[in-house]
Amino acid sequence: MRYQPLPAELFAANRQRLYAKLPPQSLVILHANDVLPTNADGSLPFIPNSDQFYLSGIDQEETILVLYPDAADPKQREMLFVRETNETIAVWEGEKLTKAQATERSGIARVHWLQEFETQFRSVICQADHIYLNSNEHIRATIPTETRETRFTHRCKQEYPLHDYRRLAPLMHELRVIKSEPEITALKEAIRITSDGFDRLLKFVKPGVHEFEIEAELSHEFIRQRARGFAYTPIIATGANACVLHYITNHCQCQDGELLLLDIAANYGNYNADLTRTIPVNGKFTARQRQVYDAVLRVFKKCCQMLKPGVIIREYQEQVGLLMQEELLGLGLITPDDIAKQDPDKPAYKKYFPHGTSHPLGIDVHDVGHMWKPIQPGMVFTVEPGIYIREEKLGVRLENNIVIGENGNLDLMAHIPIEADDIEAAMAR
Repeated sequence: MRYQPLPAELFAANRQRLYAKLPPQSLVILHANDVLPTNADGSLPFIPNSDQFYLSGIDQEETILVLYPDAADPKQREMLFVRETNETIAVWEGEKLTKAQATERSGIARVHWLQEFETQFRSVICQADHIYLNSNEHIRATIPTETRETRFTHRCKQEYPLHDYRRLAPLMHELRVIKSEPEITALKEAIRITSDGFDRLLKFVKPGVHEFEIEAELSHEFIRQRARGFAYTPIIATGANACVLHYITNHCQCQDGELLLLDIAANYGNYNADLTRTIPVNGKFTARQRQVYDAVLRVFKKCCQMLKPGVIIREYQEQVGLLMQEELLGLGLITPDDIAKQDPDKPAYKKYFPHGTSHPLGIDVHDVGHMWKPIQPGMVFTVEPGIYIREEKLGVRLENNIVIGENGNLDLMAHIPIEADDIEAAMAR
């Protein structure tokens, strides 16, 4: 683990918040994510289970977390099961967490080796009235592969069919959507590293460089500052590529006179930043590029003001669409006649602004949250409007990360250049 561990008090507090939502005699069991195979004997890098990490601070494969706050035996109220290091593992993979290290990171006193799970599991499941098991219930998730948690759910229902099984995911969504101060601190560090990467690019980008060279500069900056790496597969899109919303091949050469869209950010301590900037490859916006850029920036600034407690994201998105509609009229991209004849379910502005404007951010880039429930203080959202003009091979998107406050929001990326004049000045250094 290259990042500095987050305080164990964060995870202990998260568990207490969960306990307050559980009925008496509830048992909660969470599993680490699988290590997924590639080909031959290869595997993908391990990514922690977000909910398990939120409650334990442990990001080691095969970990099992068992929470039974009303257990008669105090030793069974919080239990963590981790892999035991042996000589073979130490030689081939490196040492795993000791029990003392797992306790230090999680705040959980009772740490067991994995081989002790079956005995403890049988003991607690036979005592509990309600069994909370986890699953990925993100509204945009597609899950073609059966997960470790799904396999465990099948096993429980087969071996203990008469128990009362309940969904943990809705409770975790309610908890995770409000960010605590230690979480904001982790997000700020991810953003600080991201900012340094972007600053490095402003000095590096020029006509003739390739998108993958820019990606390499970012990767170097992120990893040397203890980030896990990119928070998501980076989008480094020059010219017409910027009009492909999820362009990730990053293989083209940047040409003089083009704009470069950068959707790039770091992951630190399992918390994700999410930054988008659009810059001129040669350091100077053309008149048309500046016109489109300023239109997106005006929408961005208004969106930052619109996000506040009580607002519902789905309704906010409709209002953002009307703002974008006015900007597109001003840019000559749509006409009043287009609006008069539009399908209400497919408004005219969608041709040039086809995506949403804001999503929750945290342990997951598209973090858990409720699109139909009012925004609350302590939530963190992205703000990311964009205009994509395929016929002009021109795309502009701008994105910052915002903490919702009771009496005003905190823009965690306010220090990162976003005004067109500031971008040009930074590239001229």
